[in-house]
Amino acid sequence: MKKLKFIFIFLILLGCNSNTKTRDGIFLGGQIINPSSRDVTLYQGSNVIDMLDLDDNFKFQRKYDSLTSGIYKLEHLPEYQTVLLEEADSLWIRINATTFNESIVFSGIGATKNNFLIDLYLKQEEEVNFLSSKYSSNQIVFKKIIDSLLLEKKASWIKMDSINDLSPIAQKVTQAAYIYPYASIRERYALLRSSKLTEAKDSLFFSYRKFLNYGDNDLAFFDPYVNYILNYISLEALNEEESYFKTKETTSFNIKRLEILDKMISGKLLRNNVSRAIAFEEMLKFKNQTEHDLFLQYYATVNSSKDYLREVLALHQGINKMSYGKPLPKVLLQNFDRNTVNSASIDYGRPTVIYFWSQTQMNQYRNTLNRLQKLKKVYPKIRFIGICIQPFNALTDQIQKMMGLENKDQFALTNFEKASKVWVLTLLNKSIALDEKGFIVEGFGNFFDIEFEKVLNTL
Repeated sequence: MKKLKFIFIFLILLGCNSNTKTRDGIFLGGQIINPSSRDVTLYQGSNVIDMLDLDDNFKFQRKYDSLTSGIYKLEHLPEYQTVLLEEADSLWIRINATTFNESIVFSGIGATKNNFLIDLYLKQEEEVNFLSSKYSSNQIVFKKIIDSLLLEKKASWIKMDSINDLSPIAQKVTQAAYIYPYASIRERYALLRSSKLTEAKDSLFFSYRKFLNYGDNDLAFFDPYVNYILNYISLEALNEEESYFKTKETTSFNIKRLEILDKMISGKLLRNNVSRAIAFEEMLKFKNQTEHDLFLQYYATVNSSKDYLREVLALHQGINKMSYGKPLPKVLLQNFDRNTVNSASIDYGRPTVIYFWSQTQMNQYRNTLNRLQKLKKVYPKIRFIGICIQPFNALTDQIQKMMGLENKDQFALTNFEKASKVWVLTLLNKSIALDEKGFIVEGFGNFFDIEFEKVLNTL
């Protein structure tokens, strides 16, 4: 999915040396430039720890006396980033929401480890295009490329660690941040080549596996680690004669992934989080709806979290409500005049297509508008309604006026978290096709997919 970032500032020029720390809780604060909503949310795993309102200067701050040291996520919709918090940290973050990850800067006690994590993340993001061009290389060449990048990041980590007195958990997380992404790429390489390179066939290619941990609860909610475990499980579940691209779309493959997880992955938190991720992948394969009940029966035997089970079942029910012939579920919207309206009150009157965009994803919005103009010319009888996933502000007013969009066809979500669950909105490219009475013709279209035009031809 795409899968739908922060700005905080503070001037405390303190280092990360543990000698300056006292056991005095955790302080977190900052400022968001060009905010896309009025709050930020702090998560530990999938649990909301706190929702912090931005003041008139778009700042927030909070002192916590009972947080445990570990990995957290700070979310400013629709973006989020990992934060490593420890006892006695006094951490401030500066983020520009329009360039979320690229703009994040940490300062204060605890800044060094977090700046290392975000810098590493950005470097690895820059490598994506380079590495994608190397997947056609043979495994010897590919291994050398990955080994070289890994050693480069390891050298950076050693330098950072040598001048900072990192705690054991900070060492573990910052090391995992460069080790597991490259291990994940190796697993991905084997998957995408549709050839299961087992240790028996090539012990050198998979030699890194013996140094990795397959049951680390400290990393159970750390994206690089979880992504590695998912790719590892997928490769173990794939038969040598199978094509990954075809097999991964089947319910039977996801059930087999759960079986592999059950046998090979330890750690309660990790097992539950990974099985939850697999369940979401399966539920969001909308063409497999008739087989979802079978998957859920097996999922219930592997997962031990009642909260996760309820969450997955709610997603399953939400998908069913977005099926063909069902009325579009109700959500609250903001119209262009800033009034709150119920989606059920919209007088469609003719076949309608709903598309989505975000104030923080302007490249995607420009592409969406280009696509919109083409579709309007081909399908003049269809009404196209644009929905911003954040409430409107002065900037969006200027953009939409400049683009010449009709105000009556522009709305915004008043509460993304609630509405995204009701409409199962997981990607900005999602599009919903309705008949003239507001009943669903396609609840899970892709606005940019040529296949979606086949649906438009039926409206």
